Amino acid sequence: MSFDSRHFLDTVTESPGVYRMLDEQGETLYVGKARRLKARLASYFRGALNTKTQALVSRIADIQVTVTNSETEALLLEQTLIKEQRPPYNILLRDDKSYPFVFVTDRHPFPALEYKRARARHDDGRYLGPYPSSGAVRESLSLMQKIFRIRNCEDSVFAHRTRPCLQYQIGRCSAPCVGYIGEADYRRDLEHAVQCLEGKSEAVTRELTRDMEAASQALDFEEAARLRDQIQHLRQLQQRQFVDTGGGDADVFALATRPGALCISVLTVRQGRLLGARHHEPANGLDLGPEALLGDFVSQFYLGQSREIPTEVITSHPLPDAALIARALGERAGRRIRVTDQVRGHRAQWRELARTNAEQQLAGQLASQNQLTRRFEALREALALETTPARLECFDISHSHGEATVASCVVFDASGPRKSDYRRFNIEGVEAGDDYGAMRQALTRRFRRLKEGEGERPDILIVDGGKGQLNMAREVFEELGVTGVHLLGVAKGTTRKAGLETLYIETVNRTLDLDGTSPALHLLQHIRDESHRFAIAGHRARRDKARRTSTLQEIPGVGPRRRRELLRFFGGLQGVKQASREELARVPGISATLAEAIHRALHG
Repeated sequence: MSFDSRHFLDTVTESPGVYRMLDEQGETLYVGKARRLKARLASYFRGALNTKTQALVSRIADIQVTVTNSETEALLLEQTLIKEQRPPYNILLRDDKSYPFVFVTDRHPFPALEYKRARARHDDGRYLGPYPSSGAVRESLSLMQKIFRIRNCEDSVFAHRTRPCLQYQIGRCSAPCVGYIGEADYRRDLEHAVQCLEGKSEAVTRELTRDMEAASQALDFEEAARLRDQIQHLRQLQQRQFVDTGGGDADVFALATRPGALCISVLTVRQGRLLGARHHEPANGLDLGPEALLGDFVSQFYLGQSREIPTEVITSHPLPDAALIARALGERAGRRIRVTDQVRGHRAQWRELARTNAEQQLAGQLASQNQLTRRFEALREALALETTPARLECFDISHSHGEATVASCVVFDASGPRKSDYRRFNIEGVEAGDDYGAMRQALTRRFRRLKEGEGERPDILIVDGGKGQLNMAREVFEELGVTGVHLLGVAKGTTRKAGLETLYIETVNRTLDLDGTSPALHLLQHIRDESHRFAIAGHRARRDKARRTSTLQEIPGVGPRRRRELLRFFGGLQGVKQASREELARVPGISATLAEAIHRALHG
């Protein structure tokens, strides 16, 4: 069976990451990286391709993706996978045991930052690295030249210049070749660049901040602006790299579950660096809860097989027998092993990354064509319909104590979620907390447009809420004269547990209880949950837009001194707005709690 790229691309994330293209035997054909996975993978199936790329695409039977936090992480992981798996469609380089460095000579009054590949450091200058790839070196060199205007020309070119080159004109060189900068000042800029490459950019930023304030007080505003720009570039450079934290060996387990499907993703981290991710879809014959299921999986993962046991095992859910598992693993490894779900800092970021990968893998699993076809056919049988429904619409309401009420409409067809047809309705003129009135307004607006010829008619309309909402939909249909649409209400059971829903078909007098393993029920739960998610997202966006503030003066707890520290630290208000919560908490006088409040006020 050929690879169905259309259904695959519908579920791929826009996040950065790595993808592996596999053939029918499960062998890796090609490993690639992307800043936006969806856009990059779509390019293989749309537009003109060269002959070799067409040959690659024709052999694809499956594509597996691993989400990363940045493109840099994707690059590191891509190279690790290429070296390990040696895919036939990748460029394979022989391991010549030499490594890329940034090199600074000690034999020139105005040294350049140079790319140099060497087997080991020598005594002819300073070697910074080694770096994981030549691309990483060149990226670092480009950034340092942009920030500190360090020359990048050959010594022979430097010696024969009589006027500045184009690099000076575009602000990427201070033109030491023609004496536009003295040796002491150039050496100072060079030392700043070297310190940044050595991971000491925080000290450089503090020094530049002092210089910026001094220039401002001396009324040298042009120099102050140049230093401000340098500070802002350095703040971007200082954003924490989640995947390369300098230490830590851990396996990170995350479980994602939806009705009828589950996935466990395992991220392997060694010496602080992400080496890869594996995805598992174990059967859950006993219908265990996520904590018990993950605990059984972790136990079998190590104790049922011969595997390397890291120092730390991090899980997305608390394991019921975490202490017991830790003792058993410790005995097997001969050292203390930590098993926990309570982590902070970069370990919490690893855990969130594992969750993202599990959710992404699960979305792809649920969207497979065979799975969807089976669920739609099961729904036809359950509702005793003559034909299989082609389009489902589901409505839900979200608000906070009546504030910023939003109704959502999500659409599923034979390909799964049809997000281009999703709609939200901002509810106005309805009494706060009146869900029935909100549903009436949303349905009236949707189906009045349908009567006017706008949009497609659904085969089944699903309302989340049971009897009351179903009756409201029935009244709207009668008022507008809507026919040919089956009505279905989904009411949660008394325990509100998934699998115990009651379905109301057309009227409140006709009910249907489906088994918790029914594919038809899984489809209805999926569209109901997606409608709920879409409504909540719209409500929060509308609520936060009304509450959002854009100036530091209006944030409680941020007085004149803290505002001054924030502006000094980030070089201006724009830098503050671009900072993450972790970066805000690094400002003197700003606690983690206050950093969270500032970030929420600026971003919602």
